Amino acid sequence: MSRAPRSVASHARRKKVFKAAKGFYGRRKNTITSANAAVDRSLQHNYIGRKEKKRNFRALWIQRINAGCRQYGLTYSRFISGLAKAGIEIDRKVLSDLATNEPVAFKALVDQAGAKA
Repeated sequence: MSRAPRSVASHARRKKVFKAAKGFYGRRKNTITSANAAVDRSLQHNYIGRKEKKRNFRALWIQRINAGCRQYGLTYSRFISGLAKAGIEIDRKVLSDLATNEPVAFKALVDQAGAKA
């Protein structure tokens, strides 16, 4: 029988794919062809998901800010516009945290933004 000098590399490559496919259902976890395709697809989803996570969090922050503003009779867009005119530069992540955890501080910002809007 002929010698296979590339067996170590190919075995390592397969082992790496099967490790990534751990937890997959059916043949996708133990057949190299199916596992390769499934792992490739999962890595694509991972890449897309890392971008979507940023969008989802920004949308969540905006919803929280909007809910906090409406308690004091101001809409989100007027609030952000008022903050810009007042020269207050706070990102949405911090504003959302203030709206949920520090209502007194958020009310002060809403009052300042409302005066400028």
